[in-house]
Amino acid sequence: MKMSKAHLTTCLVVTLCCANWSAALQAKSKKTVSKAGPVLGHEMKTLDGKQVDLSQYANKVVLIVNTASKCGATPQYKDLQQLHKEYSKKGLVILGFPCNQFGRQEPGTADDIQEFCQKNYGVKFQMFAKIDVNGEKQAALYKYLTSKAAYPKDSGRVKWNFEKFLINKKGEVVGRFRTKVKPSSKEVVSAIETELSK
Repeated sequence: MKMSKAHLTTCLVVTLCCANWSAALQAKSKKTVSKAGPVLGHEMKTLDGKQVDLSQYANKVVLIVNTASKCGATPQYKDLQQLHKEYSKKGLVILGFPCNQFGRQEPGTADDIQEFCQKNYGVKFQMFAKIDVNGEKQAALYKYLTSKAAYPKDSGRVKWNFEKFLINKKGEVVGRFRTKVKPSSKEVVSAIETELSK
């Protein structure tokens, strides 16, 4: 079956348009990741099921924490909320990621977790849906956070609940604080204030 010249021209135009559209989407995606950095170049689901593009937090200082409701370190929620209250207007963003991988200390549903956080600690900072921070089903965000590329000074798997990663305004990991280092500690607060001042 022979095609007319007009038909061939139309097909060529459609093909070129599709190719340009695809290239534009890829360029936009690369630009977003480049602007936000590899940490914030992800989309994550909140406790209420909404997809959040983490690139919206570019140019902010971000503290990423894996949380649990039935852990000895759970009272750190109070310190995290205090940090949010004191520094959010200055550019600090706290992102909480519930995880049930350590002693099964976060067994609840999204609704259970949200109710617990509100009732016991009045949490106002952004909480996300439960994820895995280690293992085969490790979230892509944590795959990067725990890599040598992200923070060679202290890379490797998350060891317990309430580990904290500090991200600067360029989207780079500039600090990692293990469970025993409380959010209210001088070490964490000083690191946050230093990054906010830049």
